[in-house]
Amino acid sequence: MFFGKLLPREGNFFEMFNQHAAFVAEGARAFMQLVQHYSDPVAREKHAADVIAAERAADKVTAEVNRALHRTFITPLDREQIHSLINSMDDIVDLLQDSSEVMSLYDLHSVSEDVIRLTEISVRCCERVQHVVSLLPNLKNGTVAESALKTCEEIDRLESDADRVMRSAMSRLFREELDTRELIKLKAVYEHLESISDRCEDVADIIEGIVLENS
Repeated sequence: MFFGKLLPREGNFFEMFNQHAAFVAEGARAFMQLVQHYSDPVAREKHAADVIAAERAADKVTAEVNRALHRTFITPLDREQIHSLINSMDDIVDLLQDSSEVMSLYDLHSVSEDVIRLTEISVRCCERVQHVVSLLPNLKNGTVAESALKTCEEIDRLESDADRVMRSAMSRLFREELDTRELIKLKAVYEHLESISDRCEDVADIIEGIVLENS
């Protein structure tokens, strides 16, 4: 049975989760475009604006979910799970915007291969988050529940990949970068980008718990 059938229209949490997850993926792809066109100031500014737009749209959905929690008597998941899930998802898109802003505020002149690799992993993580969130309404179906758990495992593996890239990037940075200012800038960017996959893993952990409880 779909939990959503028990809810009033305004309490359709799964629909709001899907909306938010779409903005997470949209923000990640916009950030990837920013990185890929970083040498073009006009394109960079456009894609940075796209990241901001995705973050603001996601914020509105988060606020809507929190309002719905207060006015909905029957919820499809435990209230704390709903609250944790939407806020963890919001952390992802916040970090995408933060990463964009750090690159701008620190006046990063060019992006390294490590920035590109971390960004690619971030995008894959965000797209996996979008996919697993879309499975939430149908967890009573064993095949869907199994697919959700598999996707959570994929996110965990991607987070481990990001850790490895981060360690390698930091090692290379401190060995090879002679300009202290550039070192500080890149270190901050690497840390922000690695944190995106961490927040995706947080979402995966929450959803894994939901799957195990509801399947």
